[in-house]
Amino acid sequence: MSAKRPVKITETVLRDGHQSLAATRMRITDMLPSLEQLDNVGYFALEAWGGATFDSCLRFLNEDPWERLKTLKKHVKKTPISMLLRGQNILGYNHYADDVVELFVKKMVEYGVGVIRVFDALNDVRNLEVAIKAGIESGAHVQGVCVYTISPYHTNESYIKLAHELVDRGVNSICIKDMSGLLKPYVAYDLVKALKSEIKVPIELHTHYTSGFGSMAYLKAIEAGVDIIDCALSPFALGTSQPCTESMIATLEGTEYDTGIERKNLKPLALHFADVKKSLAKDFGLRTYFDVDTNVLDFQIPGGMLSNLYNQLKEQGMEEKYQDLLEEMPRVRADLGYPPLVTPTSQIVGSMATFNVMLGERYKIVPREVKDLARGKYGRTPLPVAEEVREKIIGNEPIIDYRPADDIPPQLDTLKAQLAEKGYPNASVEDVLSYALFPEVALEFFKNNR
Repeated sequence: MSAKRPVKITETVLRDGHQSLAATRMRITDMLPSLEQLDNVGYFALEAWGGATFDSCLRFLNEDPWERLKTLKKHVKKTPISMLLRGQNILGYNHYADDVVELFVKKMVEYGVGVIRVFDALNDVRNLEVAIKAGIESGAHVQGVCVYTISPYHTNESYIKLAHELVDRGVNSICIKDMSGLLKPYVAYDLVKALKSEIKVPIELHTHYTSGFGSMAYLKAIEAGVDIIDCALSPFALGTSQPCTESMIATLEGTEYDTGIERKNLKPLALHFADVKKSLAKDFGLRTYFDVDTNVLDFQIPGGMLSNLYNQLKEQGMEEKYQDLLEEMPRVRADLGYPPLVTPTSQIVGSMATFNVMLGERYKIVPREVKDLARGKYGRTPLPVAEEVREKIIGNEPIIDYRPADDIPPQLDTLKAQLAEKGYPNASVEDVLSYALFPEVALEFFKNNR
């Protein structure tokens, strides 16, 4: 038997598992009974914050996301708490000023975040620099992300170049983030092998089961030398979520890749989360089960978004145009320079395709965000925007060819002043940061809780 190369696992049940299957509705009360047990499993990290959880806490659960993090940290003492950060977008949908990004990162590390996974929708490293630096200075493990997608531009070479740029900026590990489940097993093997030959920091792989590839992609990546995989406990695995923790552990038992995690210790946790899943479905009227959808390989649209687009057409009495919309999405994406489809670019491409199909004419009405994407306001698209499309939607407006956040003056003092005007002169730093990200939602929350 060859030398041991144990694979580590990041457990996603407390964040991406329920974000993918239960609309991010898991409450801290659902998590509490399981936290000490999860902490004792022997995971590399517990993903429990960031992504859509911040917005969901304030908007739907009447919970303070900062209090949630503090509570998590009180019970999770050994395993690092991991979170997902959208670079200069933090956890919102726009770019924020550097002073807001720096303070947000510093605060969340103070509150207990140990691993920061930081990504940019366009893989534009300039949008990650401030967050990476702040994370390193705060003493966290910073993981730089290669957002995985398929296009004529995206090749193993392009991902190796991106990984080098991230390592040059000091990241502690690299994550291949495959948000739509597009990574085929043999492609995963080649990509990981290529990265491992040049990149000296650990490589983590994150995928979703949407296409049905998940576990196979993990197995091939493990054979190619991947160090860490993202998995979800069985009640919150598969469908549009991650491969199943227990199955992956069992698969690797007794091999050189054995995780060393005792599968029997996960049984009580799985029973607990099975009950949680039932209660979330009942309390919030959610559908929590999703079939494999191989259409994602053609349209690359994350699962939850497909149903949103269908409903938008239905509201307009145009559901018969759904197939047209699915065919228009890849065309719009090509026109706009092949951005990976992840928040916020997936929404931008989706809304543009919807307008094109509903109006029967391409680029007749163009949402502001689409113009901003074409102008470089979100960063550099993988390939330039098609010239005739750019002319049609923004004419000869100047293109932003520098880091977009260079245009944003410091925001913290203005935000504090705005909150004081609205009746919160002594707002805490945490409340100022919540308000920065989601102004209306935060004010509603403060009204009920402050």
